Amino acid sequence: MKWRCAWCGKPHAENDPPCDECGHNAFEKAVVREGSDEARESPTEGIDTGPTYVWTCTDCGREHVKHNPPCSRCGNPTLEKTEQTYDAVENDLDVPGWLGVAKPYLPVVAVVVLIAALFATGIVSPSMLPGIGQPSPPDAPGSGGEAAGIDLEATEELVHERLEADREYARAYDDGLAAYAEYHNRAFVAHEYEGRDADPVDSSDFGVDCRGEPTAGRVPVRFSVTDYDDAESLAADLAVVMAPSDQVTGTGYDGEGLDIHVVDGSIYVFYAAC
Repeated sequence: MKWRCAWCGKPHAENDPPCDECGHNAFEKAVVREGSDEARESPTEGIDTGPTYVWTCTDCGREHVKHNPPCSRCGNPTLEKTEQTYDAVENDLDVPGWLGVAKPYLPVVAVVVLIAALFATGIVSPSMLPGIGQPSPPDAPGSGGEAAGIDLEATEELVHERLEADREYARAYDDGLAAYAEYHNRAFVAHEYEGRDADPVDSSDFGVDCRGEPTAGRVPVRFSVTDYDDAESLAADLAVVMAPSDQVTGTGYDGEGLDIHVVDGSIYVFYAAC
Protein backbone atom coordinates (compact mmCIF):
# COMPACT_ATOMS: atom_id res chain seq x y z
CA MET A 1 0.00 0.00 0.00
CA LYS A 2 1.36 3.38 -0.95
CA TRP A 3 0.99 6.58 1.04
CA ARG A 4 0.56 10.10 -0.24
CA CYS A 5 0.71 13.60 1.26
CA ALA A 6 -2.73 14.77 2.34
CA TRP A 7 -1.88 18.27 1.13
CA CYS A 8 0.03 18.09 -2.13
CA GLY A 9 -0.64 14.43 -3.01
CA LYS A 10 2.98 13.37 -3.46
CA PRO A 11 3.31 9.57 -3.07
CA HIS A 12 5.52 8.11 -0.36
CA ALA A 13 6.56 4.52 0.29
CA GLU A 14 5.92 4.77 4.06
CA ASN A 15 3.70 6.70 6.42
CA ASP A 16 6.57 8.87 7.65
CA PRO A 17 5.62 12.57 7.55
CA PRO A 18 6.45 15.34 7.01
CA CYS A 19 6.18 15.45 3.23
CA ASP A 20 9.57 16.02 1.66
CA GLU A 21 7.86 18.11 -1.03
CA CYS A 22 5.75 20.61 0.92
CA GLY A 23 6.50 19.80 4.59
CA HIS A 24 2.92 18.82 5.46
CA ASN A 25 2.77 16.56 8.51
CA ALA A 26 0.00 14.12 7.57
CA PHE A 27 -0.19 11.28 5.00
CA GLU A 28 -3.15 9.27 3.78
CA LYS A 29 -3.50 5.92 2.10
CA ALA A 30 -3.27 6.13 -1.68
CA VAL A 31 -6.43 4.53 -3.09
CA VAL A 32 -5.85 5.49 -6.73
CA ARG A 33 -3.14 4.73 -9.17
CA GLU A 34 0.06 6.52 -8.27
CA GLY A 35 0.82 9.43 -10.54
CA SER A 36 -2.69 9.69 -12.03
CA ASP A 37 -4.71 12.90 -12.12
CA GLU A 38 -7.17 11.35 -9.70
CA ALA A 39 -4.43 11.18 -7.10
CA ARG A 40 -4.51 14.98 -6.79
CA GLU A 41 -8.16 15.63 -7.59
CA SER A 42 -9.90 13.01 -5.46
CA PRO A 43 -11.38 14.29 -2.17
CA THR A 44 -9.72 13.25 1.05
CA GLU A 45 -11.42 11.82 4.06
CA GLY A 46 -11.38 13.78 7.30
CA ILE A 47 -7.93 13.43 8.79
CA ASP A 48 -6.57 14.64 12.11
CA THR A 49 -3.47 16.41 10.86
CA GLY A 50 -1.93 16.81 14.31
CA PRO A 51 1.12 19.04 14.84
CA THR A 52 2.98 20.58 11.94
CA TYR A 53 6.73 20.05 11.69
CA VAL A 54 9.36 22.28 10.19
CA TRP A 55 13.13 22.17 9.83
CA THR A 56 14.77 24.70 12.15
CA CYS A 57 18.29 26.08 11.88
CA THR A 58 20.28 25.16 15.00
CA ASP A 59 22.21 28.42 14.76
CA CYS A 60 19.81 31.30 13.97
CA GLY A 61 16.46 29.54 14.52
CA ARG A 62 15.03 30.20 11.05
CA GLU A 63 12.29 27.72 10.14
CA HIS A 64 12.28 25.93 6.77
CA VAL A 65 9.42 23.98 5.23
CA LYS A 66 11.75 21.39 3.71
CA HIS A 67 14.93 19.76 4.91
CA ASN A 68 17.11 21.51 2.41
CA PRO A 69 20.32 22.72 4.11
CA PRO A 70 22.14 25.03 4.39
CA CYS A 71 20.04 27.61 6.26
CA SER A 72 18.78 30.27 3.85
CA ARG A 73 19.46 32.99 6.45
CA CYS A 74 22.87 32.23 7.99
CA GLY A 75 24.25 29.36 5.91
CA ASN A 76 24.40 26.88 8.82
CA PRO A 77 24.42 23.33 7.39
CA THR A 78 22.49 21.76 10.29
CA LEU A 79 18.67 21.76 10.35
CA GLU A 80 16.64 19.80 12.88
CA LYS A 81 13.03 18.65 12.79
CA THR A 82 10.84 20.62 15.25
CA GLU A 83 7.16 21.21 15.87
CA GLN A 84 5.93 24.54 14.49
CA THR A 85 4.62 26.79 17.31
CA TYR A 86 3.92 30.05 15.42
CA ASP A 87 5.68 32.06 18.16
CA ALA A 88 7.46 34.15 15.55
CA VAL A 89 4.15 35.01 13.89
CA GLU A 90 2.63 36.05 17.22
CA ASN A 91 5.61 38.28 17.94
CA ASP A 92 5.23 39.96 14.56
CA LEU A 93 1.57 40.66 15.29
CA ASP A 94 2.20 42.28 18.66
CA VAL A 95 0.89 45.85 18.60
CA PRO A 96 3.25 48.36 20.27
CA GLY A 97 1.89 50.58 23.03
CA TRP A 98 1.43 54.33 22.67
CA LEU A 99 4.69 54.99 24.49
CA GLY A 100 6.63 52.93 21.98
CA VAL A 101 5.04 54.80 19.09
CA ALA A 102 5.54 58.23 20.67
CA LYS A 103 9.09 57.67 21.95
CA PRO A 104 10.90 58.96 18.80
CA TYR A 105 8.85 62.18 18.99
CA LEU A 106 9.29 62.89 22.72
CA PRO A 107 12.17 65.40 22.25
CA VAL A 108 10.07 67.43 19.81
CA VAL A 109 7.07 67.34 22.15
CA ALA A 110 9.27 68.49 25.05
CA VAL A 111 10.52 71.50 23.05
CA VAL A 112 6.97 72.50 22.06
CA VAL A 113 5.77 72.24 25.68
CA LEU A 114 8.73 74.32 26.88
CA ILE A 115 8.09 77.08 24.34
CA ALA A 116 4.38 77.13 25.22
CA ALA A 117 5.27 77.42 28.92
CA LEU A 118 7.61 80.36 28.23
CA PHE A 119 4.85 82.20 26.37
CA ALA A 120 2.22 81.35 28.99
CA THR A 121 4.33 82.63 31.90
CA GLY A 122 5.33 85.80 30.04
CA ILE A 123 9.05 85.00 30.11
CA VAL A 124 9.05 85.20 26.33
CA SER A 125 6.76 87.65 24.51
CA PRO A 126 4.99 86.51 21.31
CA SER A 127 6.08 89.80 19.77
CA MET A 128 9.63 88.41 19.70
CA LEU A 129 8.56 86.07 16.91
CA PRO A 130 8.45 87.63 13.42
CA GLY A 131 4.92 88.37 12.29
CA ILE A 132 3.34 87.55 15.68
CA GLY A 133 1.95 90.18 18.09
CA GLN A 134 2.69 93.89 18.27
CA PRO A 135 6.21 95.19 17.65
CA SER A 136 8.08 95.63 20.92
CA PRO A 137 8.91 99.28 21.67
CA PRO A 138 12.61 100.18 21.26
CA ASP A 139 14.88 100.30 24.29
CA ALA A 140 15.31 103.87 25.46
CA PRO A 141 16.82 105.62 28.48
CA GLY A 142 14.49 106.82 31.19
CA SER A 143 11.13 105.28 32.13
CA GLY A 144 7.62 105.03 30.81
CA GLY A 145 6.26 103.47 33.99
CA GLU A 146 7.19 105.70 36.90
CA ALA A 147 9.21 108.87 37.45
CA ALA A 148 9.67 111.03 40.56
CA GLY A 149 7.18 108.79 42.36
CA ILE A 150 4.43 109.43 39.78
CA ASP A 151 2.70 106.59 37.92
CA LEU A 152 3.02 107.64 34.29
CA GLU A 153 0.53 105.07 32.95
CA ALA A 154 -2.11 106.31 35.39
CA THR A 155 -1.27 109.86 34.26
CA GLU A 156 -1.99 108.91 30.64
CA GLU A 157 -5.51 107.75 31.59
CA LEU A 158 -6.13 110.92 33.60
CA VAL A 159 -5.08 113.09 30.64
CA HIS A 160 -7.61 111.27 28.44
CA GLU A 161 -10.37 111.82 31.03
CA ARG A 162 -9.64 115.56 31.25
CA LEU A 163 -9.60 115.93 27.47
CA GLU A 164 -12.91 114.06 27.21
CA ALA A 165 -14.50 116.52 29.61
CA ASP A 166 -13.71 119.39 27.18
CA ARG A 167 -14.84 117.64 23.98
CA GLU A 168 -18.18 117.94 22.23
CA TYR A 169 -17.76 114.47 20.68
CA ALA A 170 -16.37 111.58 22.69
CA ARG A 171 -13.27 109.61 21.79
CA ALA A 172 -12.45 106.16 23.08
CA TYR A 173 -9.04 105.41 24.53
CA ASP A 174 -7.54 102.85 22.13
CA ASP A 175 -4.87 100.46 23.42
CA GLY A 176 -3.55 99.93 19.90
CA LEU A 177 -3.08 103.67 19.38
CA ALA A 178 -1.45 103.89 22.83
CA ALA A 179 1.04 101.13 21.85
CA TYR A 180 1.65 102.92 18.53
CA ALA A 181 2.36 106.16 20.45
CA GLU A 182 4.67 104.37 22.89
CA TYR A 183 6.72 102.90 20.03
CA HIS A 184 7.24 106.31 18.40
CA ASN A 185 7.88 108.07 21.70
CA ARG A 186 10.62 105.61 22.70
CA ALA A 187 12.06 105.70 19.18
CA PHE A 188 12.41 109.49 19.48
CA VAL A 189 14.04 109.27 22.92
CA ALA A 190 16.46 106.54 21.75
CA HIS A 191 17.51 108.69 18.79
CA GLU A 192 17.70 111.90 20.84
CA TYR A 193 19.90 110.45 23.60
CA GLU A 194 21.76 107.59 21.94
CA GLY A 195 21.54 108.22 18.21
CA ARG A 196 19.77 104.90 17.56
CA ASP A 197 17.11 104.55 14.86
CA ALA A 198 14.15 102.19 15.31
CA ASP A 199 12.58 100.03 12.62
CA PRO A 200 9.68 101.68 10.75
CA VAL A 201 6.19 100.50 11.71
CA ASP A 202 2.60 100.95 10.54
CA SER A 203 -0.47 101.44 12.68
CA SER A 204 -1.80 98.12 11.37
CA ASP A 205 1.11 96.40 13.15
CA PHE A 206 -0.63 97.38 16.40
CA GLY A 207 -4.12 96.29 15.36
CA VAL A 208 -5.25 99.84 14.61
CA ASP A 209 -7.93 100.06 11.91
CA CYS A 210 -7.68 103.59 10.51
CA ARG A 211 -8.46 105.12 7.14
CA GLY A 212 -4.78 105.61 6.41
CA GLU A 213 -2.20 106.30 9.11
CA PRO A 214 -3.28 107.94 12.41
CA THR A 215 -2.81 111.63 13.04
CA ALA A 216 0.16 111.59 15.40
CA GLY A 217 3.04 113.65 16.74
CA ARG A 218 5.03 114.85 19.72
CA VAL A 219 3.53 117.24 22.25
CA PRO A 220 6.01 119.94 23.32
CA VAL A 221 6.31 119.97 27.13
CA ARG A 222 8.56 122.57 28.78
CA PHE A 223 8.21 121.70 32.46
CA SER A 224 9.87 118.97 34.54
CA VAL A 225 8.23 116.02 36.23
CA THR A 226 10.03 116.97 39.44
CA ASP A 227 7.69 119.99 39.71
CA TYR A 228 4.74 117.68 40.55
CA ASP A 229 3.75 115.63 43.55
CA ASP A 230 1.07 113.41 42.00
CA ALA A 231 -0.40 112.12 38.74
CA GLU A 232 -3.53 114.32 38.96
CA SER A 233 -1.67 117.64 38.91
CA LEU A 234 0.68 116.49 36.14
CA ALA A 235 -2.26 115.26 34.04
CA ALA A 236 -4.08 118.55 34.49
CA ASP A 237 -1.17 120.60 33.09
CA LEU A 238 -0.55 118.16 30.22
CA ALA A 239 -4.23 118.40 29.23
CA VAL A 240 -3.94 122.21 29.21
CA VAL A 241 -0.95 122.01 26.87
CA MET A 242 -2.71 119.58 24.50
CA ALA A 243 -6.26 121.01 24.47
CA PRO A 244 -5.69 123.92 22.02
CA SER A 245 -4.83 121.48 19.22
CA ASP A 246 -7.79 120.73 16.94
CA GLN A 247 -6.33 117.25 16.44
CA VAL A 248 -6.76 116.63 20.16
CA THR A 249 -10.16 118.21 20.89
CA GLY A 250 -11.72 118.70 17.43
CA THR A 251 -14.13 116.47 15.53
CA GLY A 252 -13.50 113.68 13.05
CA TYR A 253 -11.72 111.22 15.35
CA ASP A 254 -13.13 108.18 17.12
CA GLY A 255 -10.17 107.05 19.24
CA GLU A 256 -6.90 108.23 20.73
CA GLY A 257 -3.85 107.03 22.58
CA LEU A 258 -0.82 108.69 24.17
CA ASP A 259 2.44 107.80 25.83
CA ILE A 260 4.44 109.63 28.49
CA HIS A 261 8.16 108.95 28.90
CA VAL A 262 10.53 110.69 31.31
CA VAL A 263 14.33 110.99 31.09
CA ASP A 264 16.21 112.88 33.83
CA GLY A 265 13.05 114.83 34.69
CA SER A 266 12.31 115.83 31.07
CA ILE A 267 8.82 114.81 29.88
CA TYR A 268 8.25 113.40 26.40
CA VAL A 269 4.66 112.96 25.20
CA PHE A 270 3.49 111.39 21.95
CA TYR A 271 -0.17 111.56 20.88
CA ALA A 272 -2.05 109.58 18.20
CA ALA A 273 -5.69 109.85 17.03
CA CYS A 274 -7.68 107.96 14.48
